[in-house]
Amino acid sequence: MIDHLGITVSDFDASKAFYDRAMAPLGASLLYMVPQEYTGGAKVGGYGRDRPVFWLHGGKDKPKDHQHVAFTARSRAEVDAFHTAALAAGGKDNGGPGLRPHYHANYYGAFVFDPDGNNVEAVCHAPE
Repeated sequence: MIDHLGITVSDFDASKAFYDRAMAPLGASLLYMVPQEYTGGAKVGGYGRDRPVFWLHGGKDKPKDHQHVAFTARSRAEVDAFHTAALAAGGKDNGGPGLRPHYHANYYGAFVFDPDGNNVEAVCHAPE
């Protein structure tokens, strides 16, 4: 249903450093930087596994609204590794890895706040 999405970040380089580390356990990385002559001088980069689906857009100010984005993990071990990597990259814990049966029996997720306070999640829906 969603082809791609993007968020504005106040410090592109700091956010890039965070997402480079947090996305690696999910098999995702920065795949593309839009040439700045097409962005009005802003840094814009897209993350994904095989094509860019999650975009960071550098802004000047801290965003006023915080977003929530959940990334698909292929296993519970990837969720665990995402949480560990995101915290090591400076993320703030917002709920460690574990089952969230109030969503459904196999909902296994972990949550961190990124440098701008966005709630970033990795989730696996498969049984263990």
